[in-house]
Amino acid sequence: MTYKGACSRRGRVGLALAMSLLSGCATGGFDGGGVGVCPPVVEYSEDFQESAAEELTLLPEASAIVEMLSDYALMREQARGCG
Repeated sequence: MTYKGACSRRGRVGLALAMSLLSGCATGGFDGGGVGVCPPVVEYSEDFQESAAEELTLLPEASAIVEMLSDYALMREQARGCG
């Protein structure tokens, strides 16, 4: 694989990760009381998601922020599924 191909793949992976992290719809309410209450899932505009995806591709692969965003994506998925 050429160097250009590796960069292109990394960009696509970064974009897919960012879209996965940032896509989602808020569902249900959050009353803050009791055990097992689902937290709200913030909805981001498409423009904001695209901007974040572009910024994500600029980060080094071993960046702590990339790892944190991966954890955030998991929490968003769990929050979507708890309601």
